[in-house]
Amino acid sequence: MHKPKILSRADVGALIAAGDTIVINEGMVLRLNAWLDHHPGGRLVIQHMVGRDATDEISIYHSSKVIRTMNSYRVGRIAGTWVNFTPPIRGGLFAQYEKNGPADISKDPISIHAQQLSQFFSTTSPTLDLKPEDDSICTEGTTVPEPPSNMDNTELVKQALDHDLDQYPSLDALTQRAIVEKYRALHQKIKAEGYYDCQYRQYAKEMGRYLCIFAAFFVALKYEWFITSAALLGLFWHQIMFTAHDAGHQGITHNFVIDTLIGMFVADFCCGLSIGWWKSSHNEHDPDLQNAPLFATSPSYLASFHSSYYNFTFLWDKAAEYAIPYQRYTYYPVMGIARFNLYILSWCHLLSRRSTTLGSSKWTRPTEICFMSIYWFLFGYCLVWRSIPTWPLRIIFVLVSHIITMPLHVQITLSHWAMSTSNFGETESFPQHQLRTTMDVECPAWLDFIHGGLQFQAVHHLFPCVPRHNLRRLQQLVIGFCNETGIKYKRLGFVDGNKDVLGKLGEVAAQLDLMIKCQKHMAETGKSGLH
Repeated sequence: MHKPKILSRADVGALIAAGDTIVINEGMVLRLNAWLDHHPGGRLVIQHMVGRDATDEISIYHSSKVIRTMNSYRVGRIAGTWVNFTPPIRGGLFAQYEKNGPADISKDPISIHAQQLSQFFSTTSPTLDLKPEDDSICTEGTTVPEPPSNMDNTELVKQALDHDLDQYPSLDALTQRAIVEKYRALHQKIKAEGYYDCQYRQYAKEMGRYLCIFAAFFVALKYEWFITSAALLGLFWHQIMFTAHDAGHQGITHNFVIDTLIGMFVADFCCGLSIGWWKSSHNEHDPDLQNAPLFATSPSYLASFHSSYYNFTFLWDKAAEYAIPYQRYTYYPVMGIARFNLYILSWCHLLSRRSTTLGSSKWTRPTEICFMSIYWFLFGYCLVWRSIPTWPLRIIFVLVSHIITMPLHVQITLSHWAMSTSNFGETESFPQHQLRTTMDVECPAWLDFIHGGLQFQAVHHLFPCVPRHNLRRLQQLVIGFCNETGIKYKRLGFVDGNKDVLGKLGEVAAQLDLMIKCQKHMAETGKSGLH
């Protein structure tokens, strides 16, 4: 068998400088240029791993059979421990390697064509749910326009970083390597003990609950109890979307086609939301935190910043300067109408190039458009227009049904908005990053159906393809892992979690107020006013 040649760090850097999409997996150098447009999880997931060792990220989202096929993209191997580059999409510079030229890899065969491999991946490969560093903090090479108001959040960002560094294990190579080894051992234990096996009887119970709620909605509608029927419809949406989340992670059957169809039926057909948009945004948690100009959960957002997810520069403007000081008061009202924004984002996604996937998953976009169009015909025309007699009742029905889903939006933000958003650089291990940026919500087991598994976000981020009905049991193993590695595992009750988020929003608003006062002081006196 042909033994792949050893590529140095300079060789890999030269390949990236030449425009190649290079990712490291289990010591192998993979060139994924041909796979970018075929990856069911989207291009951005791969682009955020260029120049990095993605072994852990790949292993927890793909079957062993899929991982073996990745050798078809192998162009070499590395010797020893890899030191990550900063990916170009996050500002990494590789011009210094251009003069060396890329290594000669023409003799390394690619045995499987991208189109053929696309068919295989689309039946076995789940979406990749990375949570990259806070991209809004500009890395070297990123060009972001200066804030119009000359706001400077540099010191605040540094203070937040220093505080976060004190709370977590050292970023030195030996410490992070030890964490990775323990994480991989835990992953092997989870696979061996059957945590990936789906409890289908639990979904039978779920289906019974969904059908009861939906039937109650129809009964209330028949008797013209419009407000009651609206509340029941909202509750139905709230509950059934948990199954869409499971399907999006291929946590039900672990089959791409089957779980994607389940996700489309639940999200697109029943709820009018694009599962493709959800996968795209969920794969890169960057947009979940960048909510300018309405919210800022970190001082790094108190200035203009560039989003690699949207490929757009958010300019700090008067709208943000006005809205952020009141964000702790606008939080719940905005969460109450957040579903309307999801409709817009869903259609924007489906009508954009981002939703176009090549290979065997190219059927997903037209199927989603069809399902969502049927949803709007049934909900918008048959239900709201034809079944509800007056405009005031129609407006109230729509508002009530959508506001009822607010706890779902609050639940999602609880797990991230109060957590660290500091950029620890490329040396932080995958498990530490997930636990640092995500928290769990404590609740008794009998309330699990209300939270739908989202209360175990930290556990879920470590092992995203584990079915949610196994997460409570898995939580105990994660607690043990955290005790061994010294990584903080944060858990709060639902009420305390809300307090934590509101406290974070208030803290960032106070930081903005301080910055504005300092700016005014400088304008008047020529001195910074910082002491």
